[in-house]
Amino acid sequence: MARHNTLSLCVVCLIISLFLFGCVERQLTINTVPQGALVVLNDEEIGISPVTVSFNWYGDYNVRISKDEFETLKTHRELKGPWYDKFPFDFFAGIVNPKRIVDSYDWTFKLKEKQVPNREELVEAAQKLKEQL
Repeated sequence: MARHNTLSLCVVCLIISLFLFGCVERQLTINTVPQGALVVLNDEEIGISPVTVSFNWYGDYNVRISKDEFETLKTHRELKGPWYDKFPFDFFAGIVNPKRIVDSYDWTFKLKEKQVPNREELVEAAQKLKEQL
C-alpha cells in the first residue's frame, strides 16, 4: 500500500512539475505615424498608440486606427505563428522547455491627413453624379 501511495505521489508531482516549466508570452505592439491614435483590434479598443497587448492566437486581425485630422484607417493584418507553435513542437515550447519564450511582433501604420475638398471640387463631383443619373 505504501509503495502504491509513493508511486501515485511521484506521478502527481511529475505532472505538476510539467506545468511549472516553460511559458510562451505573446505580445503585439502597434505604433502609428503620427503617434497618439486610437487603436481598435478586432472590434476591441486596446488603447492609444503606441500600445502593446498580449494575445492568445495567431491569424487574421482587423485593425481600425483613428485620430483627429487624419483619415480613419481600416485594414487587416495576419499574425503568423512561429514554427514552434505548431503541433507537436508547441507542447515542448510551452510546457517542457524550462525557459520563458517571448514572442513579440511590431506593426506600424502610417496615417494620411484628411483632405477636405474645396467648394469647386464638391460642385464638380455633384455634377458628375447628376449626369450619371
